Amino acid sequence: MKIALFGGSFDPVHNEHVRYVQAAKAALGLDRVLIIPSHIAPHKAFGAVASGEDRLAMCNLAFRNFPYAEVSDYELRAAGTSYSYLTCRHFRQLFPNDELYFLVGADMLEDFFTWKNPEDILSNATLVACGREGERPAEFRGKFFARFGKDFISVPFAGEAAASHKLRVDLAFRKPTPDLDRAVRRYIEENRLYEHPAIAPALALEKPQRREHSYRVALMAVARARSVGVAEGRALIASALHDCAKYVPLSSPLLEDFTPPENVPPPVMHQFTGAYLARHSFGIGDEEVLDAIRYHTSGRAGMTALGKLVFLADMLEAGRSFDGVDRLRALFREDLDRCFYEALKEQVEYLHETGKPVYPLTEEAYEYEKAHQKG
Repeated sequence: MKIALFGGSFDPVHNEHVRYVQAAKAALGLDRVLIIPSHIAPHKAFGAVASGEDRLAMCNLAFRNFPYAEVSDYELRAAGTSYSYLTCRHFRQLFPNDELYFLVGADMLEDFFTWKNPEDILSNATLVACGREGERPAEFRGKFFARFGKDFISVPFAGEAAASHKLRVDLAFRKPTPDLDRAVRRYIEENRLYEHPAIAPALALEKPQRREHSYRVALMAVARARSVGVAEGRALIASALHDCAKYVPLSSPLLEDFTPPENVPPPVMHQFTGAYLARHSFGIGDEEVLDAIRYHTSGRAGMTALGKLVFLADMLEAGRSFDGVDRLRALFREDLDRCFYEALKEQVEYLHETGKPVYPLTEEAYEYEKAHQKG
């Protein structure tokens, strides 16, 4: 019997996960595919957003129409960090005489070299890399064989791109989710997964175009968050609320007890009123999140990674267009600190060249980052 193991956080499980399994079954003639939600994924330092119980239930819904697919709670029951070599070892012991395959996305193949005990995985299962057109892993074959002395199987895949982190943002912003099975979406809504009570009322204060901007900022910040050591939930809420006071005048009853700082230019004031509303109207008590909102326009000296993330995502989100934006976006994906410095440098130098005043917090942020640049 041919059995494939397909693990992941499935947070949430989406249609591309299902299409991956269908493509692998067709290509390999699989008899069974075991879908295995992880307890804690080693490469996701902040863990899953939904509980293991909820992710297990969503997987059962997503694969309910595929009799060859079986959802396993092995890694959830095992608890601790979900290492693939332990999972492969476990199922090899269960199925000693069967052909065992370990299914991964082609985009994970390069990272496979850094996994814990990859040789152990390959001693118990054949690695299968499933990828879309343009993600063919042939370039890794030489490197792979040189390291492990064996090959992997490549399965072409023609599905659409989908990412669980984008779906989590879509769900938080109550966007359509065509990449989710309807039963899975219904389960998410009924159990109020991936939502935050502050987001909807905060977005209600914004105009439609500004809400779309906030959504794009959240997409960009969340996509980068984990790689720079920022909890996804913090990146999401700070991004979603960063412009919540954009259209709230100082005369509003919502700001009745707010004391504005002195000498703040009108385009900058909303960062301070936004932090006030986030705390007093929307119940945000996380000081780092509040600071990310409070300085997202001006920046400040000594900003945290979260603050830099929101500042830059606000400046560079997909709707922005200005000279040098593509260069900064590329830098954003590579080096957050360097990107923050370069963004401040361009901003400050432009204002100096045009004779326009530079807000003191921005000048201080630039000088601070300049002094702390490496190399």
